[in-house]
Amino acid sequence: MKEYFHSIQIDPEKCDGRMKCLRVCPTQAIRVRNGKAMIIAEKCIDCGECITICPHNAIIPLTDPFGELTKFRHTVAVPSPALYAQFGREILPEKILSGIKKLGFDDAFDLAFTCGEVSFAIQEYLREYSGPKPLISNACPTIVRLIQVKYPALIDQIIPIELPRELAAREIKKKKSKQLKLKEKEIGTFYLTPCPVKMISIKQPAEKGKSFLDGAISISDIYGPLLSAMEGIEKGSYRKALENICILGVGWAMVGGICRTLRLKNSLAVSGLGEVLKVFDDIERGKLRNIDFVEAYSCTQGCVGGSLTVENIYISYNKILKLIETLEFEQIKACPDIREVRKLYGQQYFFIKGKFEPRPLKPLDKDLAKAIKKRKEKEDIYESLPKIDCGACGAPTCLTFAEDVVKGEAELTDCVFNLPQKFTELSEELSELLRRPVCLSQTKSNRKK
Repeated sequence: MKEYFHSIQIDPEKCDGRMKCLRVCPTQAIRVRNGKAMIIAEKCIDCGECITICPHNAIIPLTDPFGELTKFRHTVAVPSPALYAQFGREILPEKILSGIKKLGFDDAFDLAFTCGEVSFAIQEYLREYSGPKPLISNACPTIVRLIQVKYPALIDQIIPIELPRELAAREIKKKKSKQLKLKEKEIGTFYLTPCPVKMISIKQPAEKGKSFLDGAISISDIYGPLLSAMEGIEKGSYRKALENICILGVGWAMVGGICRTLRLKNSLAVSGLGEVLKVFDDIERGKLRNIDFVEAYSCTQGCVGGSLTVENIYISYNKILKLIETLEFEQIKACPDIREVRKLYGQQYFFIKGKFEPRPLKPLDKDLAKAIKKRKEKEDIYESLPKIDCGACGAPTCLTFAEDVVKGEAELTDCVFNLPQKFTELSEELSELLRRPVCLSQTKSNRKK
């Protein structure tokens, strides 16, 4: 079984086993054992739901510290468009990128333009595609991993177009290598991320062996220093600051951004894992075959709602929306040339080199006959349980508890509804011991003592 890297870890010192994380996990990857939460690695999709719900901050996102920059001779920050929504409306991307360079990066790259290119590439792919529908966006790594773990039948419906941040990092390394006469490995590209799962897509991509990015730094970690760095930057021309913003790319920060900017009529945008699960269940049942494209995000409102952002998600969403409206009103045309995109598309420039594969879960047993026997045992145990999914046993549902028992990871008596039966068994054992005749020699010995 392949080992999976995860961007989330639990601090046992802070965890008090309250089970809130267990209840929100969409893939039932969390158990509470001996009063402490634990993660089942093969089931975890690093969505970050457990991070936001934990009342004691016992679940920690793992991202790269600023110290990682010293490993490279030249460093470039690639901020998520969601970063642009973390500050007041008067602070435009141009000022934010300048502030990033003051923090110690050698350069900062505006990802919005590359997002615009990928938007056109998606449009081209949709135009020529003739397979099963709907196609599903791969913009959110959590959604990709959710499909790999929970909906493997939908794997081939994930759009095989490379992510903007990966394309950007690839081109940055090529161009900077030529300009600066450095090796590509000496150029560090760091994504400023709104959520921990982007770290996973860098450390262990779902579809290929290696990412073009070298690390990810949390937006929440960089927010304070960046705010201070921007204080000394003079405000330039408002119109000039808008001219370089790609309207197609800015929309990638929020749910519906891709559909909205491309004016995809026969599409669906959904955010929040609970709603995503409902939509994917319908896709699996064949109910949404009339939809061409589904844009799905695990975080509410899209990337602006990531667990590593700072601003209120609804305020962030509104800021991106207003920025798009302003660009439309000002008739800003800082967008890719669709003819150039089509040319590159024909050269396979935008396509992912690898292939998405399902992530198989550990079977009940390696031996098929034993696995069938254990499955029957699991069903029998489940039928004996109350089926109320209370979670008191440390598993999210009665069915997962039954599976844990069969695997030897839990005891049947961990279910509180089986405690009376256990007490009855212990009582019967005690009564049996009391009924046994006492050995005469043992009684005499006890009297002498």
